[in-house]
Amino acid sequence: MSIASKQSQPLTCGSEYGRLQKVVLCQPQYMAIEEVINETQEQFKEENIESQRALKQHRQFSRLLQEHGVEVIELPPDPRYPEQVFTRDIGFTIGEQVFISSMATDIRQGEEKVLETWLRQAHLSYSPLTSSPIEGGDILINGRTVYAGISSRTDGQAVAELQSRLPDYEVLSIPFDEKYLHLDCVFNILSPDEALVFSKALGKKERELLASRFRLIEVSEEEQFTLGTNVLSIGGKTVFSLPVNKRVNEQLAERGYRVIEADITEIIKSGGSFRCCTLPLLRG
Repeated sequence: MSIASKQSQPLTCGSEYGRLQKVVLCQPQYMAIEEVINETQEQFKEENIESQRALKQHRQFSRLLQEHGVEVIELPPDPRYPEQVFTRDIGFTIGEQVFISSMATDIRQGEEKVLETWLRQAHLSYSPLTSSPIEGGDILINGRTVYAGISSRTDGQAVAELQSRLPDYEVLSIPFDEKYLHLDCVFNILSPDEALVFSKALGKKERELLASRFRLIEVSEEEQFTLGTNVLSIGGKTVFSLPVNKRVNEQLAERGYRVIEADITEIIKSGGSFRCCTLPLLRG
């Protein structure tokens, strides 16, 4: 089912690395670890989030995106949703379709309705996914292939529904160790033939599949914890990455990537980094 208005405008996204032109963010105004829903939060539940520091870091990230020609749309923060900064999870764009996610945890249910309201007000078409849980952090695109993580947040039934909505695409299920939350915490596509990976989280079959399709850049266990895989490409082999992930950044630079280092270490305490904080609507 697709919902649209007569004034619907085309959006498109065919990869993780095309030129990013339009993206949805949400400031972490009410960000807090209120209920532990992933392994990273377990490590920081006592320390929790310093919200003003998170806000400052997020605003700097938003400014940098705009300075690089990206149109930033900001959803209104809602005090009911302490995880709302992670806009990647509430929807995803594949081809010319914007899909609305079905959130797996109670504390995040409702966030997707804020996105749905904005899309409707902006006269943009969208397709809700309703059969069972699916979140955008588990969905990665490379042309006509979609990699769908099977996790605690996305199940096989939802992936089957997605495949039925995308008959012209190959949707590949990629199960991984669920303690790593979303697929983009252990695998991220950088170019048509290169990707970051934390192999330890994957089974032998999945490692072999990804190795047959990409030149894989291995991320250490230490830098996986600081979300070294969760970079954001804005096109032209330019990526946002955390300064603390020195080896990841060195490996990217060695392969010809321009690395924009930005500090959002307060935000990653809740289990997400640059990719998690961004919902692309338009990539060139």
